[in-house]
Amino acid sequence: MVIPSAGYPEYDRESSVWRCTKISDLMINEQIRDREVRLIGEHGEQLGIMSAKEAQKLAREAELDLVKIAPTAKPPVCKIIDYGKYRYEMARKEKEARRKQKTVEVKEIRLSPNIDENDVNTKITNARKFITKGNKVKVTLRFRGREMAHMQANRFILEDFAKQLEDVAAIDRPIKQEGRSLTLFLTEKRS
Repeated sequence: MVIPSAGYPEYDRESSVWRCTKISDLMINEQIRDREVRLIGEHGEQLGIMSAKEAQKLAREAELDLVKIAPTAKPPVCKIIDYGKYRYEMARKEKEARRKQKTVEVKEIRLSPNIDENDVNTKITNARKFITKGNKVKVTLRFRGREMAHMQANRFILEDFAKQLEDVAAIDRPIKQEGRSLTLFLTEKRS
């Protein structure tokens, strides 16, 4: 039976193996086994190069954690900080970065060669909504059976569709034949 711990080694009685479960990739306190480390104090001041035991002692005196922040440096860089607070700050920054990322969805609009004019107008208004929200629009003109013989003759449907939206949209990828359909990609026009 293994009881999860906060990043410290544990003994599994069933398989007789020591396991180390880490919360993150950073090593903290007793996990740091380096002979010498470059230490940064709790306020960001350089405390110099010293043994890992001395650094842990200073961290314990300050009632904080010793965290290895640059393990590849020679010697590794450790900092005296409150590890819980540090993890919280990192999670908050990551969440903020994800929130600021703009995800662009591709919305698909399907047409057929014998579509009525009113139906095309409805599809155009939907495409206009998608484009103004910042999404890409994939317009697909699907052919079935005997319609396949007149693919290039019905290309004008997609051209007219793009022309109707040229005030808000630009052609991202030109009309292309993909199997039984013609596709066109539209994106928001950049001013």
